[in-house]
This record gives sequence, structure tokens and C-alpha cells, in this order.
Amino acid sequence: MAQLEKYSTEELDQLVKEADLGGREPGGKIGLGLAVLAGAWSLFQVWYASPLPFLFGFGILNDTEARAIHLAFAIFLAFCAFPAFKHSSRSVIPWSDWLLALVGAFCGAYLFLFYNQLALRPGSPTTMDIVVGVVGVAIMLEATRRAMGFGMLVTTGLFMAFVFLGPYMPEVIQHRGASLPRFISHMWLTTEGVYGVALGVSVQFIFLFVLFGTLLDIAGAGNYMLQVSLATLGHLRGGPAKVAVVSSALNGVVSGSSVSNVVSGGIFTIPLMKRTGYSGVKAGAIEAAASINGQIMPPVMGAAAFLMVEYVGIPYSEIVKHAALPAVISYMALFYIVHLEALKYDLQPLMRDRQPTWRERALGWALGLSGTLVAFAAIYYAITGVQYIAGDAAGWALAALAGVTYVLLMAYSSRYPDLAIDDPLVKEVKLPLPWPTVRAGLHFFIPIVVLLWCLMAEELSPGLSAFWATATVMVMVVMQPLMLSIFRPDGKAEEALCALRRGLSDLWRGLVLGARNMIGIGVACASAGLIVGVITLTGMGLMMTDFVELVSAGNIIVMLLLTAAICLIIGAGVPTTANYILVATLMAPVIVELGSRSGLVIPLIAVHLFVFYFGILADVTPPVGLASYAAAAISGDDPNKTGLQATWYSLRTTVLPFVFIFNPQILLIGLGSWVDVVLVCVTAVAASLLFAAATMKWFRARCTWPEVAVLLLATFLFFRPDWVIDQFAPKYVSAPASDIYKVADGLQPEQWLVVGMAGETLNGEVVTKTVALPMGEGATGRERLRDGGVTLSQLGADLEVAAVKFGSRAKKLGVEQGYKLVELKLPNPARPSSHWVFIPAALLAWGVWWLQGLRLRRGRP
Repeated sequence: MAQLEKYSTEELDQLVKEADLGGREPGGKIGLGLAVLAGAWSLFQVWYASPLPFLFGFGILNDTEARAIHLAFAIFLAFCAFPAFKHSSRSVIPWSDWLLALVGAFCGAYLFLFYNQLALRPGSPTTMDIVVGVVGVAIMLEATRRAMGFGMLVTTGLFMAFVFLGPYMPEVIQHRGASLPRFISHMWLTTEGVYGVALGVSVQFIFLFVLFGTLLDIAGAGNYMLQVSLATLGHLRGGPAKVAVVSSALNGVVSGSSVSNVVSGGIFTIPLMKRTGYSGVKAGAIEAAASINGQIMPPVMGAAAFLMVEYVGIPYSEIVKHAALPAVISYMALFYIVHLEALKYDLQPLMRDRQPTWRERALGWALGLSGTLVAFAAIYYAITGVQYIAGDAAGWALAALAGVTYVLLMAYSSRYPDLAIDDPLVKEVKLPLPWPTVRAGLHFFIPIVVLLWCLMAEELSPGLSAFWATATVMVMVVMQPLMLSIFRPDGKAEEALCALRRGLSDLWRGLVLGARNMIGIGVACASAGLIVGVITLTGMGLMMTDFVELVSAGNIIVMLLLTAAICLIIGAGVPTTANYILVATLMAPVIVELGSRSGLVIPLIAVHLFVFYFGILADVTPPVGLASYAAAAISGDDPNKTGLQATWYSLRTTVLPFVFIFNPQILLIGLGSWVDVVLVCVTAVAASLLFAAATMKWFRARCTWPEVAVLLLATFLFFRPDWVIDQFAPKYVSAPASDIYKVADGLQPEQWLVVGMAGETLNGEVVTKTVALPMGEGATGRERLRDGGVTLSQLGADLEVAAVKFGSRAKKLGVEQGYKLVELKLPNPARPSSHWVFIPAALLAWGVWWLQGLRLRRGRP
């Protein structure tokens, strides 16, 4: 507590500003001008994402022009908001920063300002183009250093150096290099580098999701989620830590950064944990571990879920389905870990003024769960009913329904006092009551429902879905003070005009804060574009495959470990979305290629989630783990110790990617019935909890090393039951390749046909692969294969891949033109169900539980 008291409320507020907003707050007309510029950036992004440009026929921009304007805003504001050094002024912008901001903005907007001229001379840059590109790259890297730290700068710099040092590299990663004009033309004057996919997703939807989260927080949703978590979980052992876990999961729905998640929730939860007995290191580690998991939690996943739609080639709803179970069991395991920590150190729960009886608790939970289910059903049937009745006018009708619902919920919640904001410096913690806390913010769910309905039911684009959700929360922010002034019965409500003016002021503040929150992400995405450009310019992707294969000597486990390590290095200091773009571009093809050569059938979504998980884990792993550093700054303890503890807590997340590479059922792939789904979900949760208990060396009591070994064995059997069955019954049986059309005739769209293929690489090396060919639509097997991306031709007795559709899942899975089909691999009909292995696994876990219970009854710990 003494360490905590070093931080005043103002210092904690400054910590958040330094991490998210840059920390520089000039006053007077300059501060006003920068606020206007930031607000203009937000309004530009809302306009670009909306249907309004096409409705009015004004302000229509193509992707490249919008990316250039976006980068110009980001660079200019980066030099205005982020000081050059720690000792630099936080209130004055020096002339050098003004110069860098102006020149950098001009270079960033160069593609927009001279778009027509550049389009007339593609691949033929002038001296002016080269100078602008060189200066732009240099200034952008400095902006990245200020906003994101040295980690991102060093990563980008090493990749850039690789372009020019290619001829001097070891043979396995050697290339001919590139001249400066070619490098600049590729990086700054095309959409292959800085203005590529990374910056594109920042423009199209990351900005709006960040703005969406900022406006929700302005309206009070952040404090609401924290208070709901505290009210429902604070009375449990280790309650504040469990609050941190759950509130981080809720914040992860709208947060675009694990560091942002730490600083927004950690300033409340970390002091709260310390007040109840957790050490500073453990408190910071729990918050950091929970916050990085917020980035793997659907539906948003730090906006990476929307990128996976493009990279994997499956609908958004499928991405959410596959990613849900690993994210949930990871959070459940962390929840269990903090419970075990509370048991180990005998931490007592926070007490309410009046303790409810067990009957009252049971009734409360029953009413809460049943009420939630009724609410979900009511929302679904209300929306579908309105759509059915209104027909073509459904959009306006749904907007009216949302408006009426908002007014009714505000009328209800306004009868009660606002939720108190927790003061991290107050020693005594008072737990709020659950239902009064929940009812105070039911209206906050309206924009979230709008977002999820647009994404999953209407299947709108992520950008348009984010626009409608953001538009909804913008209206809420403006109207909230007015609603309170109308409905609040305590006589303290302000006049309607003053309330409306305050609502508009809150909206403007949200627009400014949203833009400032995006500065670091914007420049980091531009730097990520540089790295992606290096990969495409040098052919690094193919080199990386050869390099990993050489080092791993073809061993699939070593290959995955090496890939995970590289993802941790690449992901250090990089925001979630840019992180995913880098690892998906560089490392996902490595797993696909080497996995297929090893005879392992790996679903593409499993590959992308594997690299995504390890890229995210870089945020807690020392020495760069930014989330751990942010948590340590709040807790006042050593950042490296915090990072190591957070890494240990995150082991339960670390094992999951390896599990779903070998057992895709964890991703709900290949399950035949709801019984299989339930069984896999239950056993996956059990495995994750047993693994957590083993890593903590505590189950019912302190575990001996033999008990740890038994728990790990039970974990393995729950996670990999197929491995046991593989030892005596192979998964596939071989069939002639010539039967492919006959077998495909019996398959349905979206099913897979596993085949063995052989062919030559670009280097002339003969390789064999095991690939799962996706079935598309069609009346016959031949048509389904063609629609899935593969066209075959008969050459004598051989079947050969004649063509692979560009961008298809087959192409992404490593199917190459000219490869010959060697065999079909059909499911083994004599193979017993792997679910039988769950019985010995459960018996092992129960045996440890029984032995520890026996030990406790005999009075031994």
C-alpha cells in the first residue's frame, strides 16, 4: 500500500495519457487547434465509413486516397501529442516538432495530393518522388518511435536493413537486394508497402472501433462494466482479481489494444487487488494476463477477427465460432488461477454491508440467468419481427425501435443514483449490490447489440457495422444528459438546453480522445506496412519457410516452437491488428507449408489463430512486454518480475495454440452433433483448469510433484485424445487418387477431402504434401472441387492440378499448379471414438482430488 500511495489520482491520470494519448497537452489556441484537428480526423473517418458520400455524391474517395489522408493526420498529430523524450515539455510544442509534423503530413498525403500524376507514371518515380519517400519513411519511423517505443522501431529497422543487406546474408536467406529508388517506389508510391493492407484496415474499421470504445467509455460504460464485475464477483475469495479478469474480458469486446486495456481498467483493479492482499507483482501480472486475453476474445479480437475473414476466406460468423471456445477456456483458467492464489495465501473476500443467504444468492443467480436468456430472446424476436413487418423500411423502423428502447431504459435507470467511480486510494472498499448496479446501465448494451447484429445477422462489412454502432453511441452520448434532465426525479437535473450543450461537449471530447487514441495505432500500422512491403519485395516468406525447415530438421514440434518464438519477437511492441498482419503474412504460410509436408492436416483458421496468439503474448513477455510494463507502472513494482509472473499465468494460453493445431475440435471443427460439441467444450474446460492447477501446484491443497505429473497427464488426455487412438488405429486409410470424383460426389459443400500430393518447389526440390481440399457448391464432385478453387486434369493414369483459383482457400492451404495427386486419405471407418479417452483422464483427475481430500481430512496440507 505504501508503494501505491506514491501515485496521486492526477499521476494515474497522467499515466493513462502517456500510454494512450501521448501526454502532451498544450494550452490556449494551440491546444484548441490540435483538438479541432483531432476532432476533424474522427469526423473524416465517420464520413468515409458511412453511406453518406454515395448518398450526396460528394467526398467519395478511393482506398488509396483515404489511406494517404489517414496517415497525414496520424503523423501530424504524433509529433504534436508525443514528446521526443521523457524530459521534453508536456505543454509546449517546439519548432522542430512543428516542422516534422508539417513535412511528415505533406509526405503522408503525397499520394492524395498528386494521385493523378503518379497514376500516369507507375514504376517511374521522379527525383521529387524519391525525396518525398525517403523523408516520409524517416519521419514516419520517428513518429513510430515516439508513439510506440523502440520495440516497433527496431523491428521495422531490421526488416528495412534486410532489403539492402540481402546479398551479404547467409545462403538460406540470401537475396539480390534492392536499390533505394526501387525500395522507395515499392514502399511509398504503391499499395504494397506503407499504404497497403495494414494501413487500409486502420482506415476502414480500426479507427471506428477505437472511436466506438472511446465514446462508450465517455458515456460511462467502462465504469459500468467494472462496477458490475465488482458487484457480482467482489464477495468471492480473490474477488478483486476476479473482477480484473471479467472486466478485462468485457473491455476486450471494444478495446483495440492490450496496453489500453491495462491502463483503462488497471488503474482501478490493480490498487483494489493490492488492498485485499495480492502483492504488487501478482496484481500487475493478473491484470496484464487478463488484458492480453481481451484481444483474443470474440467478437472483435482487437479488430483482428475482421482481417481473418480476408486472410482465411471464411465468413465472420465462422471466425467467431472457431475462436470462441479457446478464448473462453483461457479466461476460465485465469479465473481459476486467481482463485487458487487466493486459497494459497488465505486471502479473504470483500464483505458487503449485509450478507445474503444462500437461498437469496441462488434465487438471484436463477433470476439473473433466466432474465438474460429472456432478454436475448426478446431482442432477437423484436428485431426479426420489425424486419418482417416493416419490409423495405426496416432500417428506419429498427432505428425507431432502438430510440424507444433507449428512452425507456434511460427513464428506468434515471430513477436511481449514478454508479460511483472507485477511488484507488481509498482503503475501505464498499461492494455495490448486483441488481441495482446492473439496472443502472442497461442502455449501454444497445450499441453493442447494434454492432453484433450488423456483423453476424445482417453480415454487413466490419466498417459499415462499426459505423452504425458508432453512430448509435454518438446519439447516446449527446442525449444522455438530456434524458437525465427529463427523467431524474431528485430535482437536481439541469435545464434541457444546458444538458444538450453538455451532451454535445461530451461528444466532441469523445471525438478528440478517439483520434488521439488512434495516433499510435495509425503510425504503427504504417510501419507494419513497411515490414509487409519488405516481405513482398524480397520474397522473405519463401526464405522463412526454408529457414524454419532447415533449423527444425522437419520436426513438426520444433517447427511450431520456432514459429512461436519468431511470432513473439515480431509481435513485441506492436498493436494487435498490425501484429496479426505481420505474423499472418510472414509466419502463417510457414506452418501451412511445413505442416502439409509433415503429413499434418491443419485447418487454415487454426494456423492463423496460432500465430495470432503468440503475437499477442509478446505484450506480456519480457523484456519488451508493454502490457506488463503498463501494469507495473500502476502497481509500482518491478516490470520484469511482473512480466515473468504474467508469462507464467499465461502458460494456459500458450498451450492452446499447440492443442488446436493437433486437435482442431477445440475450434469446434469436425464435430458431428451437439453431443460432441458439449463433450468437447466440457473436457476442454476441464483440461484447462487441470493445467492451471498443475502450473500453480495447487488443487484442493498443495500438490506434490507426482500429483503435478498426474494432472499434466490428465490434461494431455483431455486435450489430445486423438493421439492415444492414433497409436493403434490410424486416422485415415489410403484410396486410389483416381476415385477422387466418386468420393467428392458424396461430400457436401464446406466439407473437406484429404489428399496426398507430390510436386517440385521453385528450387527443384521434390516434396510430398497432405492437403485438405475444400468442397464448394455444385451438382457433381468435379464442380464442387472447381468451385472450391481446384481444377484437375487427367494425364494418362495420373491426376494433376491444372489450375488453382487465386485467393481461394485451396491456394492458401498450399495447393500448387502442376502437383500430382498420389492418394486419397479417407476417414478410417474402424477407428473408435476418441471420446473414450476422456474416461481415464477423468479418473486420473478424480484420483488426485480424492487423495488430496484424504490428506486434508488427516490434517496434513
